[in-house]
Amino acid sequence: MTKNTGESAARYHAQAEAYGANIKAILKEEKDILLSIKPGDPESPTKKLILAEEMLNLVSNYVVMNGVSTAMQKAKDEDSLTNARKALYKSIIYLEEVVTAYVDVPFSDYKEKLEAIESVSPADRYFLMKKLGFTIDLVAKAYPDNTKWKWAFVELKGRFATVAKNLLDLEKAAANSDPRSPHYEPTLYHMRLVKKHLGLAAERYREKYELSSKSTEDFNRSLSYLSALRRLYILTGGRTEAETIKKKLDIWNSKLAADTKRLKAESKKKLAGR
Repeated sequence: MTKNTGESAARYHAQAEAYGANIKAILKEEKDILLSIKPGDPESPTKKLILAEEMLNLVSNYVVMNGVSTAMQKAKDEDSLTNARKALYKSIIYLEEVVTAYVDVPFSDYKEKLEAIESVSPADRYFLMKKLGFTIDLVAKAYPDNTKWKWAFVELKGRFATVAKNLLDLEKAAANSDPRSPHYEPTLYHMRLVKKHLGLAAERYREKYELSSKSTEDFNRSLSYLSALRRLYILTGGRTEAETIKKKLDIWNSKLAADTKRLKAESKKKLAGR
């Protein structure tokens, strides 16, 4: 090993140790918070929101470790990237435990969940969702375009769109959308984020169906996200947009029905030819 290589490796390990210490501290904090949550704890939902954000801080450390490895050792740190993906899932799971993972349901189905986090401001909710979306993109960009994890990020982004939607208090959205409301800007930006990512989730699951899985389950997921987006437009007075989405839903449902019919016919033909 040359002197330069040795110095490079030493610098890498010194930086890796610093981020490793951050990671250990965050994991300890996660453990402590989880231990503090007792059955029936009224603060459990807000504690899990804290945990969701801490997992994003954990992801950032893993991503930086990968970046340091790439820059100094000319090789990706696959373990760090794997841990980053796992931490992303944990963040989303904590959020789902707070506001549910319901995609296309009436607001009344999860309204009670939001009452438990009433003290969390619209600004804090929007900031957390903005941070989650940014962190998912950060991890996705650390992988090459042809990564085997390409379609896993479709699920991650879909679940992100779902919790972002469910974190919005739709009963207060109308009042908070008034420019005179102190919650006007975060509510407006949060709503835009949700509408954008519900639409993207629908498109990406449709793409996954067409280009990879051919699974009707993926097509049905795309329809659920599209339907959830239409429901949101109806609730917020976007009648023109809701009608446009309805037409799209009709076309996509017809496509799915035709594909299903064709696949059944092909299956019968194969069976008959045996």
